[in-house]
Amino acid sequence: MPDLLIELFSEEIPARMQARAREDLRKLVTDGLVNAGLTYASAGAFSTPRRLTLTVEGLTANSPTTREERKGPRTDAPDAALEGFLRSTGLTRDQLQARDDKKGQVWFAVIERAGRPASEIVAEVLDATIRNFPWPKSMRWGAGSLRWVRPLHSILCLLSDEAGATVVPLAVEGITAGNNTRGHRFLSPDAFTVTGFDDYAAKLRRAHVILDSAEREAAIRQQAENLAFARGWQIVPDDGLLSEVAGLVEWPVPLMGVIEDRFLDLPPEVLQTSMKEHQKFFSAKNPKTGRIEGFVTVANIETPDDGATILAGNQRVLAARLSDAAFFWENDLREAKAGMQAWAEGLKSVTFHNKLGSQADRVARIAALAREIAPLVGADANQAEQAAKLAKLDLRSAMIGEFPELQGTMGRYYALAAGQPEAVADAARDHYSPLGPSDAVPTAPVSVAVALADKIDTLTGFWAINEKPTGSKDPYALRRAALGVIRLVLESKNAIRISDLIHFANNSISDEYNAKADKIKRSLKEAAESVGLPLGETAEIAFKSVNQVSGEIANATGHEMKWVVGEWRTDLLSFLHDRLKVYLRDQGIRHDIIDAVLAQPGNDDLVLVVNRATALNAMLQTDDGKNLTQGLKRAGNILAQAEEKDGVEYSFGADAKFAETDQERALFAALDTAEPAIKQAIAAEDFPAAMTAIAALRAPIDAFFDTVQVNTDNQIVRRNRLNLLHRIRAAGQQIADFTKVEG
Repeated sequence: MPDLLIELFSEEIPARMQARAREDLRKLVTDGLVNAGLTYASAGAFSTPRRLTLTVEGLTANSPTTREERKGPRTDAPDAALEGFLRSTGLTRDQLQARDDKKGQVWFAVIERAGRPASEIVAEVLDATIRNFPWPKSMRWGAGSLRWVRPLHSILCLLSDEAGATVVPLAVEGITAGNNTRGHRFLSPDAFTVTGFDDYAAKLRRAHVILDSAEREAAIRQQAENLAFARGWQIVPDDGLLSEVAGLVEWPVPLMGVIEDRFLDLPPEVLQTSMKEHQKFFSAKNPKTGRIEGFVTVANIETPDDGATILAGNQRVLAARLSDAAFFWENDLREAKAGMQAWAEGLKSVTFHNKLGSQADRVARIAALAREIAPLVGADANQAEQAAKLAKLDLRSAMIGEFPELQGTMGRYYALAAGQPEAVADAARDHYSPLGPSDAVPTAPVSVAVALADKIDTLTGFWAINEKPTGSKDPYALRRAALGVIRLVLESKNAIRISDLIHFANNSISDEYNAKADKIKRSLKEAAESVGLPLGETAEIAFKSVNQVSGEIANATGHEMKWVVGEWRTDLLSFLHDRLKVYLRDQGIRHDIIDAVLAQPGNDDLVLVVNRATALNAMLQTDDGKNLTQGLKRAGNILAQAEEKDGVEYSFGADAKFAETDQERALFAALDTAEPAIKQAIAAEDFPAAMTAIAALRAPIDAFFDTVQVNTDNQIVRRNRLNLLHRIRAAGQQIADFTKVEG
């Protein structure tokens, strides 16, 4: 069986596109080969800045011969039907076979396709792959029509086996496939031929190209750590940067530099971000001082002076970048120490959303909300309010203008410079968190209060103006905000009712818009009086016309906010429940269990919901739990049918004196024991104990249904047994809605 080697050699491929391109090349080619009837043993894709490579091992030499029978129209069908069938099969009439069928004689076509050699199939598949490659961005060059991420220079396409290697005959837009490639652009620019993948990889290495990106990453990591260790430093881990740099070089040569003393007082986050974003440098920290004191840059070439010239040039560029950062830092510090009033004023001119006002309006809402939330999470209300007022101010700083990704981080530095307590400064840093499912969740009470306020304000605001996520579209990251609320509440383990948070936020929005409406009405009244216009209807008409012109005023009057007092609160809580289901499914709790718990009262207390669902999930893993569920469902179904038939709800209370069997009396006794135990455990929120108590009903319920006929002819006994089933159903309903549990 031959092996296939493909290389697409081009100008530099952007690092961010290489991983996806490797996978796309592997999938497109292998899927095409399989669809054409070939099989293979394994396939691997590789990339460097100038090449995409695919190796396929154990490829079959030919596709199999196939025979297909296709049924056509009746032999007496109109000519048009027969002609259409002939066109679809590619046969002539004399090649068809007439056979008896249930409805008479029918034409059959027997289509035989001879197997084809692998080289022919590979040429077709690779041609289609190159012409239809899904680059996120592509270009044309010269007079050709081919699109590629960067100009494509050559195609290597070989089939090799024990007998030797054969070039697959292929030409794409004037580029003819061959058996040659090139090494490093500067260190080994000459072309060379290869005979297979092993020969290809070995010759590339001799030509200063490491083909495997994972190997380049490992080499960069190891050499950088060795350079840092020699100075007593440590490399700050950054897997994203490591992957990107490995996509920029074919022959990595790490070089270590030192940051000038005049920049060492810059915050480490500023140094690290500046070097990463502008220069693709790795930061080196001195563990003794905790400062970023050096960097590692990765060259793509070996030089006679061991990289001294490269390093000197990088040092000059870095000094210019850090000089800018130092300038921003010094100016921002002066403003912070002066109280940041200019920044606060500046937020008034930054629109958050045209229907939700400016960033200053939003800060005011978050501050009011944080003050309400603070007691619920054990935070100081004054500190929470103050932190919320400061949290967004760094958006107006010069440093955030240069490095937006440092928002919050710089806010902490500026809050400390302004003389704020550590808890306030930390909340300014942490209030955006968590930003994703793997991001750390703040635990300090003030930080939790402000982070919750920030996300609840976002959710309630956009729900109030009916700007909710639809399908895959979520332009305001509301799903992320909802997950943030869920994680903040759950990981802080505070018994917070989400409906209370929504209520607080609704009041903040309503108060703000009412204040704006009053201000506008006063202005209109003064304007009317100044020109002698009567108030009343005239002013009302003028007021409405202003509303039509200004979306902001329309919001202020409540025109756009009528939905606030309507159904959106329930809708938002339902949205949060949906995100909670996703979160808990990732924790291994089935959707039906979550639905069963959410059907209970108190479902806006997320900690309560999760504790209940976790305990129920654990119980349902046991045999008692599985069988108990069936018993509860059976009791509920029998009871529901009887209540529908009789037109009465059987909740009058069952009496043990009417019990006729030992199993019936045993169930009465078991319920007498379980009901108060379940009630007490639920009141104490001890859900494992509640599950233990209800699990004890499994055996008595099973025995009851095995031996007792509920719908007996004796109506007194029947009604008593139905009332007994009501007690079973009610016991289960204290814990969850078992009708929603599957199985």
